[in-house]
Amino acid sequence: MISTNDMRAGQAIVLDGTLYQITDYERMKPGKGPTFVKVKIKDLKTGRVLDHTWRGEQKVELAILQNRKHQYLYEQGGLYHFMDMETYDQIALPTEQVAGVVKYLLESMEIDITFHKDNPVKVSIPDFVEMKIAQTDPGVKGDTATGGTKPATIESGAVIQVPLFVNQGDVIKVDTRTDTYISRV
Repeated sequence: MISTNDMRAGQAIVLDGTLYQITDYERMKPGKGPTFVKVKIKDLKTGRVLDHTWRGEQKVELAILQNRKHQYLYEQGGLYHFMDMETYDQIALPTEQVAGVVKYLLESMEIDITFHKDNPVKVSIPDFVEMKIAQTDPGVKGDTATGGTKPATIESGAVIQVPLFVNQGDVIKVDTRTDTYISRV
């Protein structure tokens, strides 16, 4: 248990049996009356963000999360298989648990899986990945002056918008948080 006055952004808590991560924390002391704490919490399972307020000195359950490096192996029958980089144990996760990152998964890619009491709760990929352009229309000379974009399919199967000068076979850097092109590599 932890006092609401001691909570910080980034910590994980259990509230009504659900695991949340604190994304924003604000402690307020009005002129008169008790201290209270306002937080934004993100449900680690659904991604839903909620606002919650507590009186100061209330107790909440602190959740201990552990990140472990894993390597993506393969997908079979709606299950995504990963290998722990330290113990070499394998774990299979359903599509629902990897839905946010599946469009960037490539075999042998290293990712982080967050565990709470040995249960996987979150799959994270790097913020930036380098991917090869698998298919896109060729750029026409002179098109770069307009600053336009065109759709391109990267090797993982995701479709993103790229500048007109990017061609099939180019390796590009992609921001996985916003699904945007960053640069050519």
